[in-house]
Amino acid sequence: MKLGEKISRNDFLKKLGFTGASLFALYSLDSCVNEGSVNPATVTVDLSSSQYSALTKSGGYVVVNNMVVANNGGTYVAATISCSHEGKKQMTFRNGEWYCTAHGARFNTAGKGLNSNGSKGLTIYTTSLTGNTLTITT
Repeated sequence: MKLGEKISRNDFLKKLGFTGASLFALYSLDSCVNEGSVNPATVTVDLSSSQYSALTKSGGYVVVNNMVVANNGGTYVAATISCSHEGKKQMTFRNGEWYCTAHGARFNTAGKGLNSNGSKGLTIYTTSLTGNTLTITT
């Protein structure tokens, strides 16, 4: 086709069809990346740091590296920030359980769903405490 040459609407849409579909597929695949993944395999938290002061009291929690870390009555628990219901990154810790503020999914500290929105369970990570260093293993 030469510059300035007229083309029918039907021919234009046919030519655009494959190219447009290819571009759409390319950009759609980019959305398959799991941005809620946790890295690296071990995360350490210095509990003496003011950055993590919320963890000094029972019920307090912080978000670290796509995880929610909480103090549950003196025991430290950790879970993914991504809710299994719809993948929203809105997990919090309240009343001794994990809670998603997006749709109300609830999970116990072992990750078991407590209502229909939590039926898929929640990814939980192991924690260990040595002195003031809390280690979370993914």
